[in-house]
Amino acid sequence: MPFARVFNTLRTSTSISWKPTGKLQQTLASVIERSGKTLHSGAFSTAKLFPAMAGEGRFFVCGDRRSIIPASIDFVTETALCTTLCRDGARIRTVEHLLSALEATGVDNCRIEIFGADEVPLLDGSAREWVEAIEQVSLCAAKDHNGNSIDKMAPFLQEPVHVWRNDSFVAAFPSSELHITYGINFPQVPTIGCQWFSSVAMDDYFYAKQIASSRTFCIYEEVEQLLSAGLIQGGSAENAIVCSTSKGWLNPPLRFPDEPCRHKVLDLLGDLSLFAQNGNQGIPIAHIVAYKGGHSLHAEFVRRLSGLS
Repeated sequence: MPFARVFNTLRTSTSISWKPTGKLQQTLASVIERSGKTLHSGAFSTAKLFPAMAGEGRFFVCGDRRSIIPASIDFVTETALCTTLCRDGARIRTVEHLLSALEATGVDNCRIEIFGADEVPLLDGSAREWVEAIEQVSLCAAKDHNGNSIDKMAPFLQEPVHVWRNDSFVAAFPSSELHITYGINFPQVPTIGCQWFSSVAMDDYFYAKQIASSRTFCIYEEVEQLLSAGLIQGGSAENAIVCSTSKGWLNPPLRFPDEPCRHKVLDLLGDLSLFAQNGNQGIPIAHIVAYKGGHSLHAEFVRRLSGLS
């Protein structure tokens, strides 16, 4: 069944201007398949990534009815401890790490088929395995139904945009290049404490070397409560780094001294990718500054960019 495009034109707000990147839209040169345990359900799932046509963008195929769910902010629902997409009764959870890797490496068009569970496999809790798999198969120019390539557009921020909730915020400022600055603060966990990370310039090489391998993290004293709530059923020391308020990191070593903060950048990029439309870039060209954000606030920011809030 051909993919039905959701957008006919580039929807935007007055704060965004779409401009050519000088590149063509790309897709995978071959198929990728990865399987593993999922974070929240603890079930086993398989993700198969296929090349897609130019202009189709990234979309999931999942559920018994093989429902199509575009990787778009229009279909984001619950975003407490992961980003979830829903459409016509079908659901796919924990999409952020995979989408982060696809957006950062320039996989603009991709068909993602999920089998076995309604969740993307967690792998090692980072985006490293996705990036490595993409590098192995490489990319190629995507073609449309007429065999033509399409120029890739990128959203450039024209004026400051921000969202906030209590002392948490995501703000963006016009810039000629993409920069990310992210801060986290866990005063109850001295080993983590307050951390800041800032990129000089966020490109695919920087992402692969400095961001992709940062793993998801959790606070040991909160684990039992999350398990009781039916969350993180598949979490373990193999797919997350765990920190105790009194004993520090329980499964060292860390891949970076500020790995938790870098993982927040990874999550942010995955959530920002939901601004992508018709195979164009999702992450806005801007200096984006976030503090104590999470998936819910990231999604709210993307809705603001989209003119939905």
